[in-house]
Amino acid sequence: MAHSIFFSLALCFLVLCDGSMAQQQQQQQQPSQRRFRQQSECLIPSMSALEPNRRIEAEAGVTEYWDENHDQFDCAGVAATRHTIQPRGLLLPSFANAPRLIYIVQGSGITGAIFPGCPESFQSVQQSQQSEESRSQRFRDQHQKIRHFREGDIVALPAGVAHWCYNDGETPVVAVSVLDTSSFANQLDQNLRRFHIAGTEQYEQQQESESQRSRRQEQGRKQNIFSGFDVNTLAEAFGVSRETARKLQNEDDQRGNIVNVENGLQVVRPPRREEDEEQQQRSLNGLEETVCSSRLMENIADPTRADVYNPQGGRISSLHSQKLPVLNFIQLSAERGVLYRNALMAPHWNLNAHSVVYATRGNGRIQIVGNHGRAVFDSELREGQMVVIPQAFAVVKQAGNEGFEWVAFKTNDNAMTSPIVGKASAIRAMPEDVLMNSFRISREEARRLKYNRGQETVVFAPSSRAQGRAAA
Repeated sequence: MAHSIFFSLALCFLVLCDGSMAQQQQQQQQPSQRRFRQQSECLIPSMSALEPNRRIEAEAGVTEYWDENHDQFDCAGVAATRHTIQPRGLLLPSFANAPRLIYIVQGSGITGAIFPGCPESFQSVQQSQQSEESRSQRFRDQHQKIRHFREGDIVALPAGVAHWCYNDGETPVVAVSVLDTSSFANQLDQNLRRFHIAGTEQYEQQQESESQRSRRQEQGRKQNIFSGFDVNTLAEAFGVSRETARKLQNEDDQRGNIVNVENGLQVVRPPRREEDEEQQQRSLNGLEETVCSSRLMENIADPTRADVYNPQGGRISSLHSQKLPVLNFIQLSAERGVLYRNALMAPHWNLNAHSVVYATRGNGRIQIVGNHGRAVFDSELREGQMVVIPQAFAVVKQAGNEGFEWVAFKTNDNAMTSPIVGKASAIRAMPEDVLMNSFRISREEARRLKYNRGQETVVFAPSSRAQGRAAA
């Protein structure tokens, strides 16, 4: 029996390894790892700051969806959701047809990601207290690894990987997800499809227009995957009674997909400090990670880990596959930006990725310019709103009087930007004579274009003129 179990586990690992090698070969043949999209899909004459258009209330929280059929999301090939989980709320297990990045806007808790073939490495032993005979009997619960999360964490989940989430703090957890429905990992159509292992969803359809409702294939109450199976088959498959099998289908359960855990969730988990030390050691030892022990999250809100920092302007932190190797597998990356009052992020463009920007605090003016030299977006982005910046479109961000903070989800594991202004920028790298003849300016003007921002990189302190406008 032991040999059979070992063989089955080894076979699962072999399948995972073969899949990983195939993924790497596919990446070499098609570096972008994204499906071919018709050029017309990204011809966007104008853009707007977007808010969720569908809201699903549950017993212990709310799930909100942005309209994935909107031109901006259709161009980027992504979908976006936002979960708000109340204290002692459990987001029930589910999986999706596309890889995703999750940013923890606020709150803390624990989460589990279920990888097929991986061992149940977390174990607990509970002793019965009913009798002398039963005291000698021990019941052991085993499950896969549980990870702590906190504000500022990015969580990466491959397509098809089931996960659950629990709020063990005193404040609501707010988590924003962007899913890459154009990924080659998604072999279905480019619609977001979320499969619930437990719980149900009840769409509030009154928030949708008739055209939006007709384009969505699944309407009304969305049940979990067990609801589609025959009860007798479920009972036989799990070796349980028909009554238990019916409970798996949640037919009479009105709690939704986020439920309240009255006495708190009792699971085996290490203290937060021990987990942080383990992750730090793993990141320093340089050993290749396996699928089962791979890190799935990294905090990008810690100011001490910023990649770009200007004491008068703000900071930028990026997360790519060199820092979190699992991103190479799901082909996504992230950026966290903080601009102080009236500060500016240098005009730039994204070389190899679309960027989905979500405002986490404050407000800022964002200008996006397309290849025809016309602004497709010139407006304020406020907390809770989202906008898509297509690949190669030029963009500039400027904070308002309250400052501006955002997280950007990018559709490449090694997303790169090219600044237009400042040190190491495109303008700085050009000869003076090229600038003079390009813009019909004097040599002195060309030098000012190149060097007036001195040693500032990416994040600029507000100029005296900007400070004057703010005071006025």
